[in-house]
Amino acid sequence: MSEGLLVVAVGAGMLAAVNPCGFALLPAYVSLLLAGSDSLSRPAAAGRAAALSVAMTAGFAGVFAVFGLVISPVAGQLQRHLPWFTVVLGVTLTLMGLWLAAGRSLSLPRLGRSGRTRDARPLTRSFWSMAGFGASYAVASISCTIAPFLAVVVGGFRSGSVLEGITLFVAYAVGMGLVVGTVAVATVFASPATVGRLRGAGRWAPRAAGALLAAAGAYVGYYGWWELRVLAGGDPDDPVIKAAAWLQQQLAGLVDSIGPLGWLTAGALLLLAVLVARRRARGGRRDAATGGRAGR
Repeated sequence: MSEGLLVVAVGAGMLAAVNPCGFALLPAYVSLLLAGSDSLSRPAAAGRAAALSVAMTAGFAGVFAVFGLVISPVAGQLQRHLPWFTVVLGVTLTLMGLWLAAGRSLSLPRLGRSGRTRDARPLTRSFWSMAGFGASYAVASISCTIAPFLAVVVGGFRSGSVLEGITLFVAYAVGMGLVVGTVAVATVFASPATVGRLRGAGRWAPRAAGALLAAAGAYVGYYGWWELRVLAGGDPDDPVIKAAAWLQQQLAGLVDSIGPLGWLTAGALLLLAVLVARRRARGGRRDAATGGRAGR
């Protein structure tokens, strides 16, 4: 397998993160991370963002694996119904965003061994909830991204080399994860809500994140409704979709201009910054504990 084909697979995965159908879900994902990081330190929130980005990428890649290898023969019939999922996803995200903007929190109940409900766990810190978000991201994006995926990744499997197909699939997932993870960690790492140095930020940042999530969800739902209208023979010309398409093209151009090596470098530097920040935080706590014992 040529290195060029591997780079193409990584590039296709990177562009999948900002595809026309689902690019609004990237700020929605960042909003969820911001809303759930207000009680965490900056390094802890950034580390959590990196871990959950892996979960989100796994959910995204898993859907594409199933769709590309199993469902692709009937993709034409299935794709006609995907806009309905996009509408439902958009409405759900909008309601979640409004809930957060109202000062509430998103959580999942946890069951103890006796079957009784324990303390709720924040939805935005759950591995499986973020994997589910990634899967939803993929389903909403399939209409715009399945063709490059089939051409690059599934083509590798159909060429007779299973190893080549798996390698290209991993490269595709890595490309998507590089963009999502780098953006998420950079945003959370720099967020005033996680630093806690700006007065009132801890209280208002989750509300602002909720408002952003609601706006992104509203667009996702609108896009699904637009797809249904076009499939029914309606006029595809729409000012909202046209403006969003221009923004998506700018983002895609930015992602493409940075390139795989640039995203990999940025991700590595951010990971290094998180590790250094965590080490300093632990050293500070250790010094404080030692000083407290010495003062007794």
